[in-house]
Amino acid sequence: MLYNLGLIAFYSFATVAGIQILYYLIVFSRVAFYRRTFDVDAEPESQFSVIICAKDEELNLQKNLPSVLLQRFHDKKNPSYEVIVVNDNSEDDTKYYLRSIEAGYPHYRHIEIKQPAKFIPGKKFPLSMGIRSAKFENILLTDADCKPGSTYWLALMSQGFTDGKEIVLGYSPYVKKPGLLNKVIRYETYFSALQYLGFALSGVTYMGVGRNLAYKRELFSRQKGFTAHHHIASGDDDLFVNAAANRHNVGVVINKQAFTYSEPKTSWKKWFHQKTRHMSTGKHYRFSHKFLLGLFSLTHFLFYPLFIASIFYQPMMVYVLSIFGGKMLLQSVITFMAMKKLDEGDLFKFSWFMDAFMCLYYVILTPALLFKSKNRW
Repeated sequence: MLYNLGLIAFYSFATVAGIQILYYLIVFSRVAFYRRTFDVDAEPESQFSVIICAKDEELNLQKNLPSVLLQRFHDKKNPSYEVIVVNDNSEDDTKYYLRSIEAGYPHYRHIEIKQPAKFIPGKKFPLSMGIRSAKFENILLTDADCKPGSTYWLALMSQGFTDGKEIVLGYSPYVKKPGLLNKVIRYETYFSALQYLGFALSGVTYMGVGRNLAYKRELFSRQKGFTAHHHIASGDDDLFVNAAANRHNVGVVINKQAFTYSEPKTSWKKWFHQKTRHMSTGKHYRFSHKFLLGLFSLTHFLFYPLFIASIFYQPMMVYVLSIFGGKMLLQSVITFMAMKKLDEGDLFKFSWFMDAFMCLYYVILTPALLFKSKNRW
């Protein structure tokens, strides 16, 4: 009986490890060995509308908006970009700040929304208003609490629109700070990006992050905006990309100067609330995407328990240790390279611990998939 259980545990472990290895080799290695280069001095070939939706974001706008307004993205003959801030029923002094800077930036304007949109929760309505009012075909989105990594952010993201691409995915890490919570937040953000960027580079795009995301206005119109999921508070970024993306119309820009940086949450409770709200949209993804993500999460979750169960099966101990060591070596190489690409290299020394922690993360946050998110930003 014990022999049979040990054999079952071993073969289960070998299968799970094999599936994990395939994900790292086929999908995640594309981020680790991303090779595309960009020219920050290239003359803009198209014009852009940068759109930021804000709700009670006066302080964040004061800190971050100037960096968006001072991008080095100028055509010698025509203004190459505009910045639109949509103020969605703010109760602080956001509107006064937005008015106060109008004279200093001719390529900037703001829109005031004074009445909440009925039956359209979240920021989908203000974002739709911003896109409708945009002058240019190319739309680049970020948030009020995001700061571009350089004055070349827009120039670099614009270079993702090549070869008929209609969507460009960027990366938006969190600012590095001391403490365990900061490391967990940043690792989870990296781990999420490893997946959505890796799958996008594999031709299977399932999401984007609105803190650093670009797409064509014509694509937005063709998809009828957010109509298909306007009743869901979240999903203005990932659900739209999930529906609009195909194998050929998505570009990826991985360059430190093209990142946008956000301030991380300062308490476990706030971070947990943020993640449960974001994860609640996953159940609306395409079935094929849910299957691929679910298979990875399930095998990731089972890997360590099955390793522990298998290691006690003496006849196969050498094989168990070999499989474990091989998988972890491959994972470490790809993790090291991917973290360097995404400017998260300082997290590498914690990567094995964080990888095991993600198993607990699945257990804690998976119930979010079963409940409706609250209808708010």
